[in-house]
Amino acid sequence: MSILTLGLNHNSAPLLIRERLVFPAERIKSALRNLIQLPPIGEAAILSTCNRTELYCDIETDAQDILIDWIAEEQRLQREDFQPYLYFHTDAETIRHMFRVACGLDSLILGEPQILGQMKSAYQAAAEAGTLGKTLSKLFQHTFTAAKKVRTDTAIGSSPVSVAFAAVRLAQRIFSDLSEQTAILIGAGETIELTARHLAESKIGRMLIANRTYDKAHTLAAQFNGFAISLAELPKHLAKADIVVSSTASQLPILGKGCVESALKARRHKPIFMVDLAVPRDIEPEVAQLRDVYLYTVDDLRHTVEENMKSRLEAAKKAEEIIDREVEHFLGWLRAQGATSTIRDFRERAHEIRAEALQRAKQALRCGKSPEEALDLLANLLTNKLIHIPSVQIKQAGIHERHDLIAAARELFQLKDSSS
Repeated sequence: MSILTLGLNHNSAPLLIRERLVFPAERIKSALRNLIQLPPIGEAAILSTCNRTELYCDIETDAQDILIDWIAEEQRLQREDFQPYLYFHTDAETIRHMFRVACGLDSLILGEPQILGQMKSAYQAAAEAGTLGKTLSKLFQHTFTAAKKVRTDTAIGSSPVSVAFAAVRLAQRIFSDLSEQTAILIGAGETIELTARHLAESKIGRMLIANRTYDKAHTLAAQFNGFAISLAELPKHLAKADIVVSSTASQLPILGKGCVESALKARRHKPIFMVDLAVPRDIEPEVAQLRDVYLYTVDDLRHTVEENMKSRLEAAKKAEEIIDREVEHFLGWLRAQGATSTIRDFRERAHEIRAEALQRAKQALRCGKSPEEALDLLANLLTNKLIHIPSVQIKQAGIHERHDLIAAARELFQLKDSSS
């Protein structure tokens, strides 16, 4: 058997290709059940996110082409549409790859924590679909252990490395409990989506998303149980906001000093934390002059992000060392599986010999032999039975000059070197 990874990610494929290979959550289990029907596939799991789609399989024979054909059929694509963007790993490379993915070392944002949850979801889906066996189950569990060790022993995820994450982390320092706060996000692009995701994960109390195009705001808000408003409605909702994060492509400011002043009066000067991530600015610089506003710009956060990225890069080096050790650990377990059936058969044979010798010793007692005589008989029978076959095989190895087997026997039975 061999462990295989086949997939693509943000490094190997553009978004246009990645989005065509995504397996929606509601299709994962049925896709897995189809995948496991392929003759070479013994076990299978699928990890599918906006940045990567990967198949993990335990296979009996080479299955690369079979899997590519399966993806093409399942996703209704032509092979040439996506094959040039695929990567392929086997055995130790697959183990290392899965560990690195779970630790965030292979992510668009180095050390990001979301991918571990996504891998756990992939494991859960495969378990529920019945497509996991002993090998992949053990590999996933070891993957989670390796990721936990990296998170515990390094600073890989301790410092924010995106301005969106940095903004939310700063908000957490100002408001210790975000569950009681209301956030207004202005815009509907990638930065605001990432900010919304981080706020949702931080259990924000209420979230409003304002955008020039209401439908875009609504689509984004629906993902995070938020509310959508149009930009025209922003002034009448601003007083509700404890946190404001803005990132639009507007060439003119969205929020002026007068609008913010009015909101502060309505709030009875309860402070507002504001972050302007736009270039050019969405919030007039003069807003920073207001006593009850804490305004940060993208430049204020950028230095923090750059310093934190240096910290994560240093942590990544230590993480790779941890992964090296964990890969060897799992490979040791994997190699041991090859001996499992031999150990089982050897134990069964030993129990058969024990049962036969014990039966004869009991028979000797019933025939009037003393306990001492019965014990001697039991010991002799066990010894002779246990050493008979190995002795015959070692003798045959000597006849046929199989010195490797003789050396292995000496190591296996821990015999002293006859020359010493």
